[in-house]
Amino acid sequence: MKFEDIYKFFHSPPPHYLNKELAVCYILYILLQGESYGTELIEQLEQDYSTYRLSDTVLYGALKFLEEEGTIAGYWKKVEGRGRPRRMYRVDERALRQAEELARLWQEYITTESKAM
Repeated sequence: MKFEDIYKFFHSPPPHYLNKELAVCYILYILLQGESYGTELIEQLEQDYSTYRLSDTVLYGALKFLEEEGTIAGYWKKVEGRGRPRRMYRVDERALRQAEELARLWQEYITTESKAM
């Protein structure tokens, strides 16, 4: 290690990977804006919040949890410009209030984290 490495770390820190709890809140935040699919959720996170990442394992675990709880519904849809149909997700109307509460937690988390940096 060199001092240069330390400065590099703080000028360009490694990304933070979301845990399942944060992933659930992030997914709901995005799905309240419209339907989406797995790869798009990961790409959207990297685009909107460049210091955060979401692994496939955590993403699909969170999606499975949300489907099993009845918070989101998944369905197959052919997406223009994509070869095969995608598993799309949307918030179930019956779970709208809870989805909004959890999405708000994501927004609060991001706001608090950005102030700390």
